Amino acid sequence: MKHTYLGRTGLKVSRLCLGTMNFGPKTIEADSHAIMDRAHELELNFFDTADVYGWEQKGWTEEIIGRWFALGGGRREKTVIATKVYGDMGKWANESRLSALHIRNAAEASLKRLQTDFIDLYQMHHIDRNTPTEEILEAFEVLHRQGKVLYFGSSNFAGWHISRFNERATKRNATGLVSEQSIYHLMNRNIEMEVIPAALEYGLGIIPWSPLAGGLLAGPPSEEGGRRSTKQFEDNAEKLAPWHALTAELGEEPANVALAWLLHQKAVTAPIIGPRTIGQLDGALRALEMELSTETLAKIDEIFPGKKTSPEEYAW
Repeated sequence: MKHTYLGRTGLKVSRLCLGTMNFGPKTIEADSHAIMDRAHELELNFFDTADVYGWEQKGWTEEIIGRWFALGGGRREKTVIATKVYGDMGKWANESRLSALHIRNAAEASLKRLQTDFIDLYQMHHIDRNTPTEEILEAFEVLHRQGKVLYFGSSNFAGWHISRFNERATKRNATGLVSEQSIYHLMNRNIEMEVIPAALEYGLGIIPWSPLAGGLLAGPPSEEGGRRSTKQFEDNAEKLAPWHALTAELGEEPANVALAWLLHQKAVTAPIIGPRTIGQLDGALRALEMELSTETLAKIDEIFPGKKTSPEEYAW
């Protein structure tokens, strides 16, 4: 397993991040534990979750991870655990978004479910336009001083949100954001306009979610995995046909080439993979070994054109 630093920090994480969203609703607990054990065998140490995962039974996924940590054997110590705060955790007032009260309560609840004393990376799952940035930063600083959170990150932020948070954090002599988790894959390269430039400027590591476009980049809908449908595949056939021709020419699985492409992009720390089986986890390792040539990267850009940095993308 290859490792890298998370953004500008000294924290080393694996270049693939284990996404746990399927744990509980789609992957039973025993299989979830087996996947995490296999991840450690492969020295994959970066796990991503969220308090809302489990969906109908919110918190379920964190509980599964917590029971795995409780098995001991260095499981917690070897894991960089990232979780998130923002989503609705109940119907009562202040059980969602990013008020200081909810951040405090949500962090305590995640710690309890995860059966750990601290969270390595605590991420805002979305921007909260109704809570002042200073209130959020202060709530984060309290958690940091208490030793309950080591690093803070964002998810689904615009470039100017990253700038605002880190500029104001600097004025408070605080670390600010060290990562941004964004949707990023060959069929959606929008963050290249402003989010990636902001991440590079402020030293944030990009953690792409949905790196396979919900499975569309992995292969036809008859193949195992993903949420792709026949209609989605047909609607995107103009791009997917040459994509599969290119990956066939390379002699590689389309999913692995898509992951390898992300690993070649600036600011990307680790794409999030969401295996439902150990076989899918093992298969993703091939992406770490692939070195895409300049010629191959150019062919990929012809199929899936990228975005220029703003304002050149839309102005002279």
